[in-house]
Amino acid sequence: MTQAAEPNDGAGETPVPPEGDGRPAAGSARVPIPRPADSAQPSPSVQPVLPVQPVVPVVPVQPVQPVVPVVPVQPVVPVQPGRASVPVPGRAAVPAPQSAIVPGRATVPAPQAPVVPPASAPGRAAVPPPVPAAFNAPVTALPHQPSAPGRASVPASAPTTYQSGQNDVPKKGRKGRRLAVVLVAVLLLVALLGSGAAVQLTRDLPNATLTTGIATTIKIPGALPKIPWPAQGSAELMIEGLGRIGGSGGKSAQPIGSVAKVMTAYVILKDHPLEGDDEGPTLTVTAADVADYQSRIPSGQSLVAVQEGEQLSERDALEALMLPSANNIAHQLAVWGGGDVDGFLTKMNAAADELGMTDTEYTDPSGFLPTTISTASDQVKLARAVLKFDVFAEIVELREAQIPVAGKILNYNALLGVDGVFGIKTGSTDQAGGNLVFAARLKAGSRDLVIVGAVFNQPGANTPEQLAAVNKVVRKLLASVRSTVKEYELLAAKPVGQVETAWGASTTVTPASALKVVGWPGLAVKVKTTTTTPGPRVTAGETVGEVQASGVRVPLRADAATSEPSLWWKLTRKP
Repeated sequence: MTQAAEPNDGAGETPVPPEGDGRPAAGSARVPIPRPADSAQPSPSVQPVLPVQPVVPVVPVQPVQPVVPVVPVQPVVPVQPGRASVPVPGRAAVPAPQSAIVPGRATVPAPQAPVVPPASAPGRAAVPPPVPAAFNAPVTALPHQPSAPGRASVPASAPTTYQSGQNDVPKKGRKGRRLAVVLVAVLLLVALLGSGAAVQLTRDLPNATLTTGIATTIKIPGALPKIPWPAQGSAELMIEGLGRIGGSGGKSAQPIGSVAKVMTAYVILKDHPLEGDDEGPTLTVTAADVADYQSRIPSGQSLVAVQEGEQLSERDALEALMLPSANNIAHQLAVWGGGDVDGFLTKMNAAADELGMTDTEYTDPSGFLPTTISTASDQVKLARAVLKFDVFAEIVELREAQIPVAGKILNYNALLGVDGVFGIKTGSTDQAGGNLVFAARLKAGSRDLVIVGAVFNQPGANTPEQLAAVNKVVRKLLASVRSTVKEYELLAAKPVGQVETAWGASTTVTPASALKVVGWPGLAVKVKTTTTTPGPRVTAGETVGEVQASGVRVPLRADAATSEPSLWWKLTRKP
């Protein structure tokens, strides 16, 4: 007995879809699905409807993705038994979309665009509808569900996964290409190893090269200072360890008066040097020495009293020669040092030649004769040489001394202790005018310097006026030097070179600090750069050399570490 279907009195309820994939079986007519709107009476051929399970809330439909171009046609999947498939020419058979069915629940299919199936030719099976283009996500067929009694059964298609836009290049081809690349690399490595690559990898790395661009002479920037040279006569200035400041008056040789005694002292100390507190050999005053002393008194020469049999040490004689400028002691030293005066003069002129005093000639050991001539520049050369004798420097700085017979003697150099002056020798005659060869200490920056100079032929009616005139010029010169000679930056702490490895890695080289020297604007300073031989590479801060000038030394250091060579460079470098 057929039971009538219960009317659908649940407004808004969704009818239960038929089981299976919703498509007719092969070779059968499409089975219409009863809907509530079709008829309120049950069809005599339809089996009773199963009780409807509670409706599951509809899941929101995901936004439709853009249509992806159709991929190359895939081979047709074999049809499951019991199901016919009619291929459409030019395209692959694509299974219709299915909705996942949850057992025991009614599933509401997602809305689809209306599909109008084409009319089937008589005697031909219906062609499955095409897959909507909106479906881009993979669609997997569910296992076949058994149909309810009395309902048509539609066999499920084989499980199929479809990904729109999938790369369809065969994987075997890609794997083959990768394998070929690896094989080539292995063959190349084997070839390299067979040709001595192991030796290349372990061979010592060559040393890096260091280059610098530091000049051998650098001028202190700025204009040459204006020096107040004397209006007449001649002058010369230089600083030990730095160089010549300048001069005036040319190279015209003039009488130099008692300044000649500096050469007398130089020859005596050269032949009979004194060390420390040594007094040296003894000179005994003879009757001839006393007679020479007495003969000089009428001419007003500088003298010290002597008496026959008196004994003077070499130091005593040098003090009498340099402080009160005793002409008679110069004569006595000449006889003692040269056998006679002519013999000693020969030594004096020979020493002048050795020192390069090309414009100087000595005709007497005291300088009283106007035929003893020289220049300021020549006498500066001599002064620098004689100051190397410590005993001489000590003597000329004395303001007074005590010797036998004469007793206390005074130094005629009125500038001692003024503006740093500590020597050396005054001289004055009617023909020579006022003269002074001087040495003065100078503190500039961190350096203790010595200025050596000479001023000749200054005017005056007598010795006091002549010496006063020369002292005035010397003080102006010293004041100018003190205001000009300072510490200047000769080389900044900026990159001055480069260390480069054999494989091309490099780093700059920079002085550890600025190279500062004492001098004056325009002074050309000699610079010496020494470098070490770096190893294959250097580290940051590594000392790779040194730059020095005027006694100042500054290390040269690498600014950064150089990188290690690559494996490829080691393999391909030249043997």
